[in-house]
Amino acid sequence: MFHKNSGMRINRAQRKIFPLFIRKKSPADYLCRMEILDGRLTAKKIQEDIALTVVQRKNRGLRPPHLAAILVGNNGASETYVASKVKTCQEIGFRSSLHRLPEDISEFQLLDLIDTLNADTEVDGILIQLPLPSHISEHKIINAVDPRKDVDGFHPINVGLMTLGMDCYLPATPKGIMMMLDHYGIKTSGKHAVVIGRSNIVGRPMSILLSNNSQPGNCTVTLCHSRTTNLKEICLQADILVAALGKPEFVTADMVKDGAIVIDVGITRIPDPSKKRGYRIAGDVKFDEVAPKTSYITPVPGGVGPMTICALMKNTLQACENNN
Repeated sequence: MFHKNSGMRINRAQRKIFPLFIRKKSPADYLCRMEILDGRLTAKKIQEDIALTVVQRKNRGLRPPHLAAILVGNNGASETYVASKVKTCQEIGFRSSLHRLPEDISEFQLLDLIDTLNADTEVDGILIQLPLPSHISEHKIINAVDPRKDVDGFHPINVGLMTLGMDCYLPATPKGIMMMLDHYGIKTSGKHAVVIGRSNIVGRPMSILLSNNSQPGNCTVTLCHSRTTNLKEICLQADILVAALGKPEFVTADMVKDGAIVIDVGITRIPDPSKKRGYRIAGDVKFDEVAPKTSYITPVPGGVGPMTICALMKNTLQACENNN
């Protein structure tokens, strides 16, 4: 089943509310003219442009971008994420190399591999799939990556440049969200954006990008977290609500004002014996009850996830062009 505005497939849970928007109705029949922010379709269009750039590079005798991914251990979710990134590289003409390492690899050995990739002039971007095993310091590993190859945008140098509004590699998920807002032509200037979650990967950088003097951007931003009091009241003030706290279906309809733009960053596997695979995927937003109140909303899956990979590809292409 497809949503008429985006051509995206919707799942069974979403079908419960979509008839309201799929059937021809008068404006009085529903609260808001909700539109799905289709991450898959948006990413596909942007990646087609990236693929064209790669072809043009090859025609000029230049090599394609090369992304090196490091995967430590056998975490199922990490395996899936890395596989998606490697597949996308293949689809758009990038070269990719996957370094699979055992769970018990020493921190020293991992640092040695990173040093090797830093020195390899044929490698443009280095991706280290997080989380890492507990005996390895993520801080040390992130700092070891050459900032010029830090396509994840996690190195302190890139974080500092981002904070100053200077050119750098932005963290992939926040960058992907900004690309999506831009693609849909959503005006953000002067809006009140509320970000739930203060992680260094999503929440904090998202608050910085939304407040930058740019389009998308120029928002007044409130950054909320686990110690925030009156969270519901703050969320109800949001023109743009970004949920990035990692708690499935935390955001409910009574936390969202009419016509808000809702960005759901969460993705959690919830055990579900009724499903063939034994689980279902849920975001941080209770989609079925929140969506009818919104003007725009991202689904899970198919929203922020594909845009994260797309942003990673953009960063890798930029790193390749900077190196050549």
